[in-house]
Amino acid sequence: MISFANAKINLGLLITEKRLDGYHNLETVFYPVKLYDVLELHSADTFSFETVGLNIPDQGKNLCEKAYDLLRADFEIQPQSIYLLKNIPIGAGLGGGSSDAAFVLKAINEQQQLGLTVDQLKSYAEKLGADCPFFIENKAVYASGIGTTFEHVDVDLSTYFIVIIKPDIHISTAEAYQNVIPQMPTSDLRRAIQLPIQEWKYHIINDFELGIFEKYPLIGALKNKLYEEGALYASMSGSGSSVFGIFEKSIDLNHLTSYGKIYYPVDL
Repeated sequence: MISFANAKINLGLLITEKRLDGYHNLETVFYPVKLYDVLELHSADTFSFETVGLNIPDQGKNLCEKAYDLLRADFEIQPQSIYLLKNIPIGAGLGGGSSDAAFVLKAINEQQQLGLTVDQLKSYAEKLGADCPFFIENKAVYASGIGTTFEHVDVDLSTYFIVIIKPDIHISTAEAYQNVIPQMPTSDLRRAIQLPIQEWKYHIINDFELGIFEKYPLIGALKNKLYEEGALYASMSGSGSSVFGIFEKSIDLNHLTSYGKIYYPVDL
């Protein structure tokens, strides 16, 4: 079975509170885009996991393996051979690893006919990471809490052109949180996202940007450059380091390769 695990961007990201359990409450809008990792799963005599493409830093078990372990603990499923072609940049705020894990859950559920519902799959995904549950349904949502409480949000970027640029900078989630100060938002993201996209830059922010731009000026300069190139809205995605721009029509930005690798995903 082959699955295409897509990336996401964050339309706004507000860090509202540090919780007693060490996590942070936040508000954001997750939006799926067509930038893919490729997963191939098939039954085998013994479990195996192999990855090619972009190099994944060694941090112990990959989230794909952890997703398999979760289902294996509760169901008698056949051992799986999992092959991952990694294309979504790492440490970019695009949710690639979380997407891979969610798609492993969905693939095994279908292949092994486990009969898990969407809500049950989300429950498993939540155990793997805050971004993972979003990729189960893979539709634009307003997310709150630690990023796992979802509300429908009416956002459609299918008539716009999205460009993502990933500088050669890796930012871990822990690093991003070091320089962010939780604060209650002064505006309602759910209302702001309904404004014309040309007004988003005045009302929708990513709280990680201030600290990240100070430490990595190139990322801040990249955001400004996208506005100079005509972006209707530009922002760092998630905890960085990628920056995306939303344009009214197709645009070639290959002259900006000095800032990083350029991707041209479109609406999913």
